[in-house]
Amino acid sequence: MAHLRPRRRHAALAFPVGLALTASLGFLPGTASAVAPAAQTKVRTDGPLLSYVVNTGTQRATLDQVKKAVGRNGGSIVESYDKIGVIVVHSKNPDFAKALRAVPGVESAGATRTAPIAPAATTDVGKPEKLKLSKGNALAAAKTAKPGKEPLESLQWDLPAIKADKAAKVNPGSRKVTVGVIDTGVDDTHPDLAPNFSRAQSASCVTGKADTRAGAWRPYDPANDYHGTHVAGTIAAARNGIGVAGVAPNTKVSAIKVSTKGGSFFYAESVVCAFVFAADHGIAVTNNSYYVDPWMFNCANDADQKAIADAVRRATAYADRKGVVNVASAGNSNFDLGSKKIRDTSSPNDTKPAPRDIDPSTCLDVPAQLPGVVTVSATGVNSLKSYYSNYGQGVIDVAAPGGDVRQVPDAPAKDGRILSTMPGGDYAWLQGTSMAGPHVAGVAALLKATHPKSNAAEIQWILKAQAKNPGCPVNAPADAPCVGTKNINSHYGYGIVDALAAVKN
Repeated sequence: MAHLRPRRRHAALAFPVGLALTASLGFLPGTASAVAPAAQTKVRTDGPLLSYVVNTGTQRATLDQVKKAVGRNGGSIVESYDKIGVIVVHSKNPDFAKALRAVPGVESAGATRTAPIAPAATTDVGKPEKLKLSKGNALAAAKTAKPGKEPLESLQWDLPAIKADKAAKVNPGSRKVTVGVIDTGVDDTHPDLAPNFSRAQSASCVTGKADTRAGAWRPYDPANDYHGTHVAGTIAAARNGIGVAGVAPNTKVSAIKVSTKGGSFFYAESVVCAFVFAADHGIAVTNNSYYVDPWMFNCANDADQKAIADAVRRATAYADRKGVVNVASAGNSNFDLGSKKIRDTSSPNDTKPAPRDIDPSTCLDVPAQLPGVVTVSATGVNSLKSYYSNYGQGVIDVAAPGGDVRQVPDAPAKDGRILSTMPGGDYAWLQGTSMAGPHVAGVAALLKATHPKSNAAEIQWILKAQAKNPGCPVNAPADAPCVGTKNINSHYGYGIVDALAAVKN
């Protein structure tokens, strides 16, 4: 869960920028017999049970033919997202992906994991440190709250850093706007989240198919799967006289759980399901503080990795067309994502990693580097890039507070990390680009409240235009040089987001 994960979000893989669902090849008489394994050799079923994504054209005839080919080759369809041409399949045929790639109409197909179906990493650094209160109960702190402030707000240096405290006095957000937290699940019973939680827009997408049964969206193990709850609090913890405050405290928040039980892996089929669910359920903004496992970067010259990136790209593009603003954290490896080469030593992370050198312009962190996704770097209390945060000219869109223990705030905050909600009514400090992303998602929600008729692209451009860029630091660390201009550079992109500007313009 709280594993350190290198990521990046937004470059462009060797895939088209738009959602290119190309027309499939026509099926000529006799074509089916050419690809029917039953007419040639018996389909193998002696391999491990793996999950696959099969990406096709969206014409009905194409989809029907490909679905038949899935069955002929030993595959079982979990869910078919016909609108974007992505089919989620389980199969024990070790040659399944290879066979499907030869089927007319299939544009890419590949395994979404290297381990049998049975853990992805989020972008927070280290373990959370729970807040210790004198009476052992966060609710008791409400009695000491200053007028107009939440009890623990004095510990939240991040809110004034982006003027979210001032923004709340102008416009705390709209009940018509929901931010979907695509993550490890959210504890909707937390007293700071319950007032704003939207059950109707929540689900579990872990299997690749949405499960909307009551509570399906909650963490499997609250003690370990705390990440989504922490993220949700930063976005929309209510100003209700309890605990902390969120960036958009009157905005609704929902949970779309995508992490696997026991290992917290985020696989492609789950993430595809989540973006489609968000788009089809009126969610305005999604927060994505993870990368799709098992590959930190998905390279176009690898058939499986290409299929993963293609499937998720189709899903994010579909959400974008439906007006959803997708926000993703950039990763915690202090990588220069604008460089020519990066050493990836953690992929695949569900079996045995094999070190490799990748080009981040063609091997993408998904979903962060996909077209149309807002990529976020992290800053500390001094508005400097957090020591762990990935960066890169032309890659980072905006920056936001993610915390940094090396940048210590003045009292009473005292801790340079981000304080937010935890399962079971608790609160804790965490740091990471995982914590920066939800600040941006919260500001995007405020923009949606201010500009309800604006589409996703317009919200993104306003977000960037209003951001305040401190410029490259005079003494940037040698291991993270800052390049660019005062207006756009490798550490901050267009700048640190501004919540007050979002509600005033």
